[in-house]
Amino acid sequence: MEHLEIERKFLVKSDGYKQKAISQNRIVQGFLNTDPDRTVRVRIKGEKGFLTVKGASNASGTTRFEWETEISVSEATNLIDLCESGILEKIRFEVPFGNQIFEVDEFLGENKGLVLAEVELKHEEERFERPEWLGEEVTGRIKYYNSQLSKKPYKVW
Repeated sequence: MEHLEIERKFLVKSDGYKQKAISQNRIVQGFLNTDPDRTVRVRIKGEKGFLTVKGASNASGTTRFEWETEISVSEATNLIDLCESGILEKIRFEVPFGNQIFEVDEFLGENKGLVLAEVELKHEEERFERPEWLGEEVTGRIKYYNSQLSKKPYKVW
């Protein structure tokens, strides 16, 4: 199937990624729909807006349908005003390690204190090097999905 996202998600146990980051962007995002079978996300990342539709995850939580298109920041801002409550804010660091780019998200606001890393893969069994700052794997744990963090933030766990 086209448009498959294959990724694994981890807690981050130290800030060793910061000095190795090649970019850093503030992200604001909300959800027009958080149904587990089809989430619809609106995101502003830096000076760009995005609309993303994601399908349900497979049993392992690593693979799901994802479709995304760029929209203007003004369109994204207008759509965020229509989103369900629980707008997420985070700083995303892109960190190369081995043959991969890890995306490390430092959450702000109601999710402050939570730091997650994701790595996108070509297939579910792809091997990758693990940086020393990578902690416990949380792939497939629904409470770590952004759509769920918008409903039940980290500070209330």
